[in-house]
Amino acid sequence: MSSLPIVSITRRETFSSCHRLHSQFLSDEENKKLYGKCNNPNGHGHNYVVLVTVKGPVDPQTGMVMNVHDLKEYMQSAIMEPLDHKNLDQDVAYFKTVVSTTENLAIFIWDQLQKVMAKPNLLHEVKILETEKNHVVYRGGNTYPRKKFNSSNLHSSHHDVSSDSD
Repeated sequence: MSSLPIVSITRRETFSSCHRLHSQFLSDEENKKLYGKCNNPNGHGHNYVVLVTVKGPVDPQTGMVMNVHDLKEYMQSAIMEPLDHKNLDQDVAYFKTVVSTTENLAIFIWDQLQKVMAKPNLLHEVKILETEKNHVVYRGGNTYPRKKFNSSNLHSSHHDVSSDSD
């Protein structure tokens, strides 16, 4: 039996959402210092670009890894319907207890896609272009144990700018 070639397919969508970077675990002063202008109580918006990549063997009968129409429908259900023209913090239940950073948005999109895809094992990558300069990539898995993880090790006292700032 011969092996099948592995190919990646990426589909791009854009959506607009607003949010406020604010952690319930920090004081108002700490939030302002950490998130800067992105902690504005009125929030701010983005025109996000999201690239979803699936990867797998090319089916010899169909010539496809996945039907692109199916990928379009999965993205409509998992991304566009719940996120486009929404206030992430107020309209998306997940972000009522999770800070609406682009990192967490990528995780949310990954999890939503996993729920709707017929073959979730083909999902390879979610990439979000938050701005021209800031991109986030998530490929699932690879988690830190929460009890042992100390988030203070991630923050340098020399940087008071969020990833949203540009």
